[in-house]
This record gives sequence, C-alpha cells and structure tokens, in this order.
Amino acid sequence: MRILQAANFVAPHSGGIRTMMRHLADGYAAAGHEVVAVVPGERSATHATPSGRVIEIAAPVIPATGGYRMITRWRTVEDLLAVVAPDRVEVSDRLTLARIGPWAARRGIPSVVFSHERLDALLRFHLGRTLPTRRVADRWNRRLAGAFDTVVCTTRWAAEEFVRLGAENLAHVPLGIDLDTFHPRHRDPALRAELARGAEMLIVTAVRLSPEKRPDLLVPMVRELSRLGVDARLVVCGDGSVRDLVAEQAEGNPVTMAGFVSDRGRLAALLASADVVVAPGPYETFGLAALEAMASGTPVVASSSGALPELVVDGAGRTAPPDPAAMARAVVDVVSAGPAARHAARRRAQDFSWSDTVTGMLAVHGLETRGPRRVSLEATRS
Repeated sequence: MRILQAANFVAPHSGGIRTMMRHLADGYAAAGHEVVAVVPGERSATHATPSGRVIEIAAPVIPATGGYRMITRWRTVEDLLAVVAPDRVEVSDRLTLARIGPWAARRGIPSVVFSHERLDALLRFHLGRTLPTRRVADRWNRRLAGAFDTVVCTTRWAAEEFVRLGAENLAHVPLGIDLDTFHPRHRDPALRAELARGAEMLIVTAVRLSPEKRPDLLVPMVRELSRLGVDARLVVCGDGSVRDLVAEQAEGNPVTMAGFVSDRGRLAALLASADVVVAPGPYETFGLAALEAMASGTPVVASSSGALPELVVDGAGRTAPPDPAAMARAVVDVVSAGPAARHAARRRAQDFSWSDTVTGMLAVHGLETRGPRRVSLEATRS
C-alpha cells in the first residue's frame, strides 16, 4: 500500500509532529508499505529517505510562529495527490491540508486526521474567555471529523473536544518513545557539572519557545526557587517566536539559553543528566519531550492542565498549576524523592513504544487484523 503523510508546520526545529511522522514512516516501510510525505518547505523539492519520499511544497512563513510554514496552494496539492495516487492518507493539519479528507472521500480512499492540539484550549488562550471560542472550536471540529474516516487522538484529553460532539470515528493511538536513544545510561556526571556551573540542582527544559508553551513561567520559577533557598540552574533547550523575551527574562538569573538541540544524542545526555525536567505547557496533547525525559530516567514537573497528567503518574514526577510558585514547590518535591522518582520515570516511559504506535496506526488504516482502540464517551469522561 502507498501511504501518504501530509502535514503543515513541520520545520527543521519542530518537534512532535516531525518526530511522529519519521517513526511512523520507518514502521510503515518495515511493514512493506510505500510512504510519501508532503510537507512545506522554502522551495519545492523531493528527497529520498530510507523510509520513502519526502516532497516539500514551497510555502510561506507564518508570522510570529518561529519560522513555521503553511502550504497555501491547494491546486499544487491536488495535482500532487493525483500523481502520487495514494491508497491511504493521513493528515496532521486542521487548516489547508484538511481538504485532503474530502478529496480522498470522493475517490474512496480511507483517510485519517491527527488531532495534535486542543483547538478549544488554543483559541481560549489566544482570544480569551469572553469570546465564544468553544462554539467556534466545536463547529470547526465537527466539520473536520466529518471530512475524514478516522480522527486519531494520542490522549483522552485530546479526544475530549470531539467526544462532546458525539463523534463516533475516534481512535486512541498513543505516541511512542525511542527507549534506546533516551535511556538513563546517558547520564553524564561531567556534563551535569558543566551545565550546573556549581549549582546544587540542575533543571532542564526542552520546549518550543512559543506563547502557548508558557516558557515565560520558567525564569520566575527559578527566582522562586532562589527565594526558597534552593541553589538551582535552569538550562533552556529550544527556540521559537518568544526566544528573545525568555532570554531577556533570563539576564542576571542562573539560566542558560542552550538554543535548539538538533543532535538527539546530545539532547538525550542533557535530559538524562538533569535532576528534573520541567514541561510548563498547559495545552500539551501528548508531551513527547516530557516522555523523552522520563525515558532518560529523569522525573518531570508538568502542568496540571492538558494531557501530561495522563503520562506523569506512578511517581514519575509531579504536576502543578501553571504558576511559578507552584512549579517551584513541585520541583523541590520531585528532587527530594531521589532515585525512586528516577526509577519510576523510566518505568512509566517503558509503557510507550513506537512499535506499538505503528501497530495501532496500521490497524486504523485497516492494514492489520487488530482493531484500533476506539474512544468511547464513557471511557473519556471517567
């Protein structure tokens, strides 16, 4: 079978969607399927990879997104689809590429759309609570769910906005983690000492520096730790539209701006060498970076909003409201738990693997005998 993957907002510095597409492509190819990925780029080009072709369509940069691009020329996409002639399509986009769903339906091609974000939560964050954001999100999501055969959600929190609409075509397929790349054995005392610069506690965060991820909470959290008498240093790994703002906050504080870490081995060592990893985003629909930290044997302090409370359980860390003081107290609690928290974090991460994700998605596509895990109204509300 020829499986088409299509996504907007995929860039060299992007995280979850890009990682997911790569691992799924590897798994599909290993199962004997042909994979063609369509993503935005600076210019149109085609690249061969071990897992299949990657076709970039020239697309404009969306302002204030840190360099993300969005394909806007539907005619180009339509022409490409006719040439590729996929047997299955999966889309990671609610905007311009959502038109692939109706295109596939007219041709009898099974289609899947990933819900990578909670639209109602993002609209509420950007537009405030005074506007009818939920009504707008419901209208958009009803149309999206009707355009595809299956809506795939990676957590129950992500599924909630579709469940309340009574959508019956939901599937729950958690993402995975590379448990070998991200492993406690990569903990490096020398690297830890270099990063900590004499501080007693080393905190690391790996997050896209965009407003909805709430990186503005990080430096105030460090200041609160200092007020509590905790000698800590924070290393911020990431880039994005508010990087300059965070860097300005960091001046004069024990904070290192490490930038985007493209080397996965380097990132694994950073995460494994930290005493705790902080994931401040309140709207995470899965939280791949947090799971990578847990796989590295490092406990996580995550926002008590969003999907991360589904992952950070069984002693693998703590959740806290998106408030600097609450996050600081959670950091102290986690580090005080010592090795037990590190062991719990690794154990929890072992519940997730990319092989399971691939198997689940092949089932969604009807290419495996095991059925996908459908999301029920009762299960999600419990």
